[in-house]
Amino acid sequence: MASLTIPLPITHPKPQNPKPLITRIKKPPFIRSSLTKNIEPLHDDGYMTSKGIKEYRDAVTESLRFNEGPPRWFCPVDCGPPIEGSPILLFLPGVDGIGMGLFMHHKALGRIFEVRSMHVPFSDRTSFEGLLNFVEDMVKIEHSRCQDKPIYLLGHCFGGCLALSVAARNPNIDLIVLLTNPATSFDRSWLQLLLKTLRSSFCQMNFAFPSVLSLSIDGPLKLALENIDELTLQILDKFSTNFVSPLILLSYLVDNISNETISWKLKLLSLAADQANSHLHAIKAEVLVLSSCMASFLPNRDEGERLRKLLPKCKVYYFENRGHNILMENGVHLCSIIKGAGLYRHTKHHAYVTDFPPMTTTELAAADKMTKAVYLATSPVMFSTTEDGEIVRGLSGVPNDGPILIIGNHMLMGLDMMPLVLEFIREKRVALRSMAHPILFMNRRECSSEGHDFFDFVKLSGAVPATNRNLYRLLSEKSCVLLYPGGPHEALHQKGEQHKLLWPAQPEFVRMAAQFGATIVPFGVVGEDDICTHIGGVPLQGISNWYKDTNFSNKSSSTKAHSGIHKLITEVLFDYDDLMSNLFIRQMINQSNHGSESRDQELLFPCIRPKIPGRFYYLFGKPISLEGKMEVLKDKERAKEVYLNIKSEVESMISFLLKKREEDDYRSIFRRMQHEAAYGAASSSQMPTFDP
Repeated sequence: MASLTIPLPITHPKPQNPKPLITRIKKPPFIRSSLTKNIEPLHDDGYMTSKGIKEYRDAVTESLRFNEGPPRWFCPVDCGPPIEGSPILLFLPGVDGIGMGLFMHHKALGRIFEVRSMHVPFSDRTSFEGLLNFVEDMVKIEHSRCQDKPIYLLGHCFGGCLALSVAARNPNIDLIVLLTNPATSFDRSWLQLLLKTLRSSFCQMNFAFPSVLSLSIDGPLKLALENIDELTLQILDKFSTNFVSPLILLSYLVDNISNETISWKLKLLSLAADQANSHLHAIKAEVLVLSSCMASFLPNRDEGERLRKLLPKCKVYYFENRGHNILMENGVHLCSIIKGAGLYRHTKHHAYVTDFPPMTTTELAAADKMTKAVYLATSPVMFSTTEDGEIVRGLSGVPNDGPILIIGNHMLMGLDMMPLVLEFIREKRVALRSMAHPILFMNRRECSSEGHDFFDFVKLSGAVPATNRNLYRLLSEKSCVLLYPGGPHEALHQKGEQHKLLWPAQPEFVRMAAQFGATIVPFGVVGEDDICTHIGGVPLQGISNWYKDTNFSNKSSSTKAHSGIHKLITEVLFDYDDLMSNLFIRQMINQSNHGSESRDQELLFPCIRPKIPGRFYYLFGKPISLEGKMEVLKDKERAKEVYLNIKSEVESMISFLLKKREEDDYRSIFRRMQHEAAYGAASSSQMPTFDP
């Protein structure tokens, strides 16, 4: 069914006296509850449902039924009702003004945002200042309703200039500006030459139709070609249907747009770019720019770099193989990009614990794709222990009701975390909230993004920085929490320390778990020695500084970056003690550690030599309930006793797995490959293993 739209019953003219208007609006109650209570994990975000050019054409045709009168806001019906406490997202369209640019994202965005799109009829001649006031009035009204919520401005092309101008005029309002190929580079594009030509007295403006309408039609054309089936007998019919549909849409638009409208739109675009560029210095809002590097209309790559340098809180994502209408292309998941960039919040300040929409089906599929090589190489197998002590395959022995604290050991480079988190959400539909090192949340101002990287998935999976406050909040929300007491020192351990617990002496997490009556589930994992050999390390601080200073905005710099990592890993063969024995290197490390020679403070990035892959094995022990055991909270000795018991359980499970894996006939990757060849790739999810 077409994406129908409902115009809002009123438009919002500029109020003559805004202060009384603000005081008359009742402020809604402050909401600070976790989004995990309102959204179930693995919900359908709509990205897995293919949308073709026919649906887009029907949606545009429906919206053009209201193509007369002044500008107005409308709510796309297929967005559905948002969750309680959702922030508002205002979509500002490109030069066409139709407002259907979020057609591919309505369902995903509509779940966690209150989406409103602006529609400017072709016959409307509202000046840029008038459109600016129109958007600004809506922003001020929404801000007066709830000052604790951010307001998202999503602008494409012309709408990007409009969003930047609104942000510049309202620096004290909490705005988050999302831009897709903003037209702030209009003066450096060939469209500027087209505008000068149109102003000539001898110009026939009919030739301008393809140029201007291509700003709106290149996305549908690519969408049409992407939805052609690969089956030979269906190609001809599918191609004719998909290719003709955009041309029908183009013909429909030509019939409704006059030469005067084309000239007006281009002049409006020029004014918008000038206005936005002249006020960039006044913008204090967070800005995310999505730049398509294949677009021929605007120099988007250079413009993204320019905006990143001029705006203090600007992040830029570069898309190498995307066209101008990036939001109309399959595979671009805007909702996931916002979450992965750490920009989604429903209150004034971002909170990792509560501002977390659980992973969707699309995000899980993307995570599986990213970790496919790890799964093929390690074929993780998981066991759990039931209440009666029986060891079973799978996670059925892990309780379902929180708060739950999963406690275990870290393998080298944290390779155990991602399979564990994904298996929990896949099998139990539970968001396993990992306590992760703060370095994984460092601010990246630009990156090349044809898909999500590891750092994006850290946020998408619900990980939070490892602090006592965050652990307290997660347990108070009755979450399922993954905690590694050994932290980064286990994940970045040294030679000879594989499968060794490097836990601190303080049992603070036990006392906190007792305070909330949580259930502790200890687990052990082995297998790092089956995939690599530890040969040394280099200071992690140097890696972090190098990563933040590296420019990932183009392929050449990205290639240099990867070659730098390769050289670093293959040439450095020293352990921590070897490095500290060198006077010059020791002085450098101590200087970065503020004079401390403690190994507990300095982290070394491991250098490894790959091996023929073996297999990862996980074992979850019998749950330990602390409900009603307040003596553990009040008595430190009792807490330490529980702590040592948990540590002993983890060590026992590690020893058990190291012994039992010798009985696994499918420990070798070659044996597993034979099994997949015989029974199909689907059998890899339940690859045979030893009998526990």
